Amino acid sequence: MKSTLPQQPDRVAIVTGGTDGIGLCTAWHLARLGLHVIIAGNKEGKAQDVVQRIREETHNDKVEFLHCDLASVRSIWRFVHNFKAKRLPLHVLVNNAGVMMVPQRKTEDGFEEHFGLNYLGHFLLTNLLLSTLKESGSPDHRARVVTVSSATHYVGELHMDDLQGSRGYSPHGAYAQSKLALVLFTYRLQRLLQARGDPVTANAVDPGVVDTDLYRHVCWGTRLLKRLLGWLLFKTPEEGAWTSVVAAVSPELEGRGGHYLYNGRETPSRDVTYDRKLQQNLWARSCELVGIPDVTQDASSAELEIPRRHL
Repeated sequence: MKSTLPQQPDRVAIVTGGTDGIGLCTAWHLARLGLHVIIAGNKEGKAQDVVQRIREETHNDKVEFLHCDLASVRSIWRFVHNFKAKRLPLHVLVNNAGVMMVPQRKTEDGFEEHFGLNYLGHFLLTNLLLSTLKESGSPDHRARVVTVSSATHYVGELHMDDLQGSRGYSPHGAYAQSKLALVLFTYRLQRLLQARGDPVTANAVDPGVVDTDLYRHVCWGTRLLKRLLGWLLFKTPEEGAWTSVVAAVSPELEGRGGHYLYNGRETPSRDVTYDRKLQQNLWARSCELVGIPDVTQDASSAELEIPRRHL
């Protein structure tokens, strides 16, 4: 991975899913840049080994693990409580964790797992941490929310009348819907932040096609192709993490939000992601599902225009 980013020893980052794959590499590189990194995840048995490895390899002792099961609303609230009890600032939130093309199953709260974990879990986590992000950012050095989506969002369909896939389940369709929802969420969030003048930015990132364990649930043909040609067709987790790291710390992105980033550069997302009404409807429904107030209603009159470069 390139090494042109500045050291940032006074900043604090949370990385969800930081014990494996892209999340692990993201946490490692942020730690190498001096950030205090908190890995949020549910693999406690593996976490301590990961934390120790990152500390030793980056020479940064400010790396720790806090349990957070994004498939559980109760666990997310508990994580936020435990994090705030540390009385730390928060400058970077990387919404990275996820599942891909799993068999049909539900979260603890009854949500379809892709939608519940990949999207709603991060939606709730971000909303609960917004006040800390706002307090930690400043006009000349803003806090950042980085949300990992996927090129799969280009083929996703958001079924507002059946977000849980109860009328027909497709693993690929459910995964694509969750990644589409994350882009819509990011753009709506940026509107809120801009309208309120909060010193926080929100961007979505696309890591590309990355060789990780997420592919264990795909069909056998795809797994075989991955095994035979993965070295040629797939990025390494470190390569896939690069755009997340850039979005989290690059000076070039200071003060810039509402973008979809691929290979470290702004690129257009799918046309439907710029639909303000769909953004608003999804946000409002998400608030209902996780049981929090819709704070965007107060900012609706001051919504900004999300850039659509190259469209």
